[in-house]
Parts: sequence; C-alpha cells; structure tokens
Amino acid sequence: MSDQPFILGLDLDGCTADFYEGLRPIAAEWLGVPLESLDPEVSYGLPEWGVPDAPGGYKALHRFAVTQRDLFRNLKPLDRAPQVLRELSAAGVQIRIITHRLFIGRFHQTAVQQTIGWLDHHDIPYYDLCFMGDKKAVGAHFYIEDAPSNIEQLRNDGNDVLVYANSTNRHVEGARAENWAEVKNAVLAAQAAWIKA
Repeated sequence: MSDQPFILGLDLDGCTADFYEGLRPIAAEWLGVPLESLDPEVSYGLPEWGVPDAPGGYKALHRFAVTQRDLFRNLKPLDRAPQVLRELSAAGVQIRIITHRLFIGRFHQTAVQQTIGWLDHHDIPYYDLCFMGDKKAVGAHFYIEDAPSNIEQLRNDGNDVLVYANSTNRHVEGARAENWAEVKNAVLAAQAAWIKA
C-alpha cells in the first residue's frame, strides 16, 4: 500500500443520478407523446422512445432537457446513493466523479453549474470533478459505470469496474451492483484489498 488514498472513479448519470427516469417526462413533452407510452426499460440512444428518428435526435433532446428544463439540477439521486457516498468518504475513499456531460457544445457553463448545484444540494462528497469522456485517463483504483462502451474500454485497459445495473447494460458480464448497498460492499472490499496489496 502506498500513502496515497484509495480513489473511486464514479459516474453520475445512471449510477448516482436516476438519469433515465428524470429524462423520461421531458422526453414525453419534447416528443409530444403520453408519458405512459415511453417504456422505462431503455437501451443506449433511446430507440424505444423514437428519439433517434426525431428532428435533431438525441442531441436535440439532451440540449432541450438541460437548457430548458434544468435536467441536471432536477434529477433524483438513486436510492441511498448520497448516504452511501458520505459513508465511503468517511471511510477514507477519495471520490473522483467522472462524467461526460459536456459532450454537446455551447452550453457547458449551464451543465457544469447544474452539476455542481446538484452535488451540493444532495450533500454528495467528492474530491475531484472531471468532465471528460476518456474515463480511464483519471487514474482511479476502482470504477462504477453503467455505459457498456465505457465499461468495455475501462476493462480492456485493465481497470477494476463495477457495473451499476440498469436496462442499458443487462448484457454486460462481470461484477454488478443492483443497488447502493451492494456498491458500498464492493467499494469497501476493493479498498481493503488495495490496502493489503
């Protein structure tokens, strides 16, 4: 063990924030369809909702959701995520949030302000806040991720990744967590193994 802290690389949307449930009513409004018509069980890109075929596709929906409906400010945290993160922080885990929320240009300030406001509002501790797509570049010891492409990339580079289970990643194999109690156990076990190494 080194004298460096154990670093948790944590994704926000789909792992910490209930992204798809928060986006669903906004998508219904934007598409002009009843909320009940949008299946909560979605895959990446939201083809089940017809988003790829709508004018502007996902990027247009995303821009509307963030700039006109304050999506990142109003998302609900997944059940017990803030509480568990406070417990992990108290146990010496250094939380490094890694999110790709800046993948669409020209409204970065809005996205960043909403993100920081949301983290503060829910009292979620973090040491670093990284807005980047290349999640392996942040150098965490253990990652929590839900996007299949990110999970694959991180694992291909030899990183330890816990899949936060949702409908977009049911086909992804390997260590999974269905809830934040399971996340807590997995992170503390990884931290204990790292301390012993």
